[in-house]
Amino acid sequence: MFYLLGKKQVSAQSVGAGEIGVVAKLKDTNTGDTLSDDSHPIVFEKVKFTEPIISYAIAPKSKGDEDKVSTALHRILEEDPTLRFHRDEETKEMLLSGMGQVHLEITLERLKRKFGVEVMMKTPKIPYRETIKTSAKAQGRYKKQSGGRGQYGDCWIEVEPLPRGAGYEFVDKIVGGVIPQQYRPAVEKGIVDTMKEGIIAGYPVIDMKVTLYDGSYHSVDSSEMAFKIAGSMALKKAFSEAKPVLLEPIMKVEVTIPDESLGAIIGDLNSKRGKVQGVEPQAGGNQKIAALVPMAEMLTYANQLQSITSGRGLYSMEFSHYEELPGHLAQKIIAEKEAAKADKS
Repeated sequence: MFYLLGKKQVSAQSVGAGEIGVVAKLKDTNTGDTLSDDSHPIVFEKVKFTEPIISYAIAPKSKGDEDKVSTALHRILEEDPTLRFHRDEETKEMLLSGMGQVHLEITLERLKRKFGVEVMMKTPKIPYRETIKTSAKAQGRYKKQSGGRGQYGDCWIEVEPLPRGAGYEFVDKIVGGVIPQQYRPAVEKGIVDTMKEGIIAGYPVIDMKVTLYDGSYHSVDSSEMAFKIAGSMALKKAFSEAKPVLLEPIMKVEVTIPDESLGAIIGDLNSKRGKVQGVEPQAGGNQKIAALVPMAEMLTYANQLQSITSGRGLYSMEFSHYEELPGHLAQKIIAEKEAAKADKS
């Protein structure tokens, strides 16, 4: 047992209440555990750490080092419970969250020093969504003939917008045998797969009703694959004619700041397309602001809040709902996606 004075270790026979000491070679101990005498067992209540306030996407500088990064970060997370690390299934990014930019930069420096893994840090992608504003009908007809047996699938669908948060609905209104029963699930699968991939900017489609109401088939050339492709083609056509829009995630934000920063913070939130919902006085001459702000405007908010309040502001946020993204911003995102697709091809 010893005390740490910089890099110097000072041996100690005992460590008193309120003092900070060091014990080496503890193999089964984690942050938050209580060490006690066998004859006087006690477990102190674990410290409740505040939730992380800033997140960045991280990627290894060397390709193929993802597993090394993940393993090393989980070792660091065992020591530092104020960090969070997870892989976003939608954007496929590794996200590291902490108490501030400096906290994350120090963590990445430790990764390099202790585990030999170099990592780049960037702002995370926004999980936008796609939807429609009006209804439209379209035909998807897939016909291919290349020697031997051909491929044939033909369907008519109607798309309609649903209320925000309603999700997806598929209705089969086929009458008679214009499309045999065994091919209709394939039409829906083609539609669902296309919704996952996105149509105008590569983001998942939500809040839409699709009705399959007509079509035709060929007794020899029709197949599940042909009807799946036809369903996808029909959706792309109908979607593009139904006034498609991009939706952005809106965050419920609470900011606690000193009285004198109130005007500056409200002005800053307004400039971020935020909508202030209310202000409540707090103890100690502070104010708590409740607001709804687009996620895209909040990615680096921790640094901005620190700058405006001289480090005396705190904030928390959680997902609230999706709202339509203003047209000029949507066009910019769609153009960026198209440019990225063109670069890949």
